[in-house]
Amino acid sequence: MEKPVQTPQPAPRRISQERQRITGLPLYFQGYLSVRHVKSQEFRAYWTELRGTVLFFYDDKKAPTYSQKLDISALTSATNIYPHENDSSQFILTLSNEELEVKADNCEYGKEWKGFILTVAKLSVPLDELLLPEQLTRMHEVLEKEKKRRITLDDHSNASLNKESLHESLPSKDNSSTATAMPACFYAVSRKEAIEMLEKNPSCGNLILRPGSDSKNYAITVRHGPNVPCIKHYRVMSKETSYIIELERKVSLASLQDVINYFVTQTQGNLKPFVMGACHNALQTAHSSESKTQRSPAEGQRHKEELTGTPLLQLS
Repeated sequence: MEKPVQTPQPAPRRISQERQRITGLPLYFQGYLSVRHVKSQEFRAYWTELRGTVLFFYDDKKAPTYSQKLDISALTSATNIYPHENDSSQFILTLSNEELEVKADNCEYGKEWKGFILTVAKLSVPLDELLLPEQLTRMHEVLEKEKKRRITLDDHSNASLNKESLHESLPSKDNSSTATAMPACFYAVSRKEAIEMLEKNPSCGNLILRPGSDSKNYAITVRHGPNVPCIKHYRVMSKETSYIIELERKVSLASLQDVINYFVTQTQGNLKPFVMGACHNALQTAHSSESKTQRSPAEGQRHKEELTGTPLLQLS
């Protein structure tokens, strides 16, 4: 007796290529989501992809074509249904003409989905979701890709998008930190990479905000002193709705931008945020022959006193 012929299943890479061909949009985030229209009775689970500003819903993870899609470019809000429950993973996407209730497997996954959706819809990384540094880094990468995609659409397509209003909505390099609510001197780099950036590009600034070694908190790396440079590192802990600089006298501030401002003001402007875009021309000719001589104990102590008035702990 002959066995029934089984339909060959496409390879994962082929599925991805087919979806890319059909949608024509870059993939930013994917995973399972349960969704329902607000007036419906039951949730339905879909393999979901966020491509550009469109959510594509697939009946199966291996399905090459989507069964539904939702354009979130006109998203009004994304509101948690149970905002006071720590394990809440449900939120409502409100658009001009409809609402969609979304549910993820757990709270952390739900926050991540909500964060990516808001990033592409609002062209701004949401910092009020208490996301981890590694998640913020990925969202900033997606933000830059989406900004470039929209500029390309504006320049090369015949879409009815108004060019002037688009450029007004897209933050420039000079004001991107305001639009994304993340300091312009934040870079997803390691401690070693931050040191190299400061040493090779002194004209760009001397203070970098970066992810901490545990990927859950942050760190500040500074290069102080024009003649005899000295590298210092300070840990910045994320605590609920505030950020704590771990000095001998701990300093609690409301935002990461406040943390940067604290270092700048306490040193009377001797520390300046490191911003690549502000010194593009200088970067072309920068070299790595800067002196790496450490400060003498007396000079190091003077630097500490300039920053806080009390000795600092060398951290992170």
